[in-house]
Amino acid sequence: MTQLNRRSLLAGVSSAAALGLGGCVGGQQSQIAANVPASAPAGAVVSQGGDFNSMYGELKDGKFVVPAVRQSDLGPAFRRAEVSYSGAEAPGTIVIDPAAHYLYLVQPGGKAMRYGIGVGREGFAWSGDSTVNSKQEWPDWYPPKEMLERRPELLKQMSQLQSGTGMPGGPSNPLGARAHYLYQGKVDTLYRIHGTNEPATIGQSVSSGCIRMVNQDVMDLYQRTNVGTKVVVLGSAQPMKVAHS
Repeated sequence: MTQLNRRSLLAGVSSAAALGLGGCVGGQQSQIAANVPASAPAGAVVSQGGDFNSMYGELKDGKFVVPAVRQSDLGPAFRRAEVSYSGAEAPGTIVIDPAAHYLYLVQPGGKAMRYGIGVGREGFAWSGDSTVNSKQEWPDWYPPKEMLERRPELLKQMSQLQSGTGMPGGPSNPLGARAHYLYQGKVDTLYRIHGTNEPATIGQSVSSGCIRMVNQDVMDLYQRTNVGTKVVVLGSAQPMKVAHS
């Protein structure tokens, strides 16, 4: 398993402490072959889940409602789809391509579920191998003390929770509807794959390292994956092979 780069880890921990979100890990090569280029419309791939409204419409999830995603906020290239896959990773592996803003869940039979993602902005990039150590539905968010001191207005949104001062899970929580917590061995990388209440950020590099997904997509990924799932994050120098249709 590729080990965490110390410099990358320290940078990740620092950024996580600053924003109360995540940090991440160090890389391995993979080949992914989709049957369309990244910029192609969703209709050019084998779509999974039906039309836009069936995939991204409003959802009732327990006591919460997940708002519908506007089509203008999620371009066709970043909508959930099943695509052809020719990588060496075993079915069930999550492969993240930050440069292309895609997350792939490898399926049997040379296929993968592909999701659009938002990733870390320049300076917070990371790559490598990790494992989904735990998963949470509607996770709580715990900003660090330093952040609350710097932005005391956030205290209005906080309450005393089981693990300290934080924002309870819900539609306004920045971690969204689901979170996958990434570890390397017993070490928390501080990086997460989580939902977002800002779907227009998908396809952009705006976070501090965490992988963000539209809530409907992270919920779909959540029910397809188990604790122990391997996660491979590709480095920027690692080539991706995309086959045009």
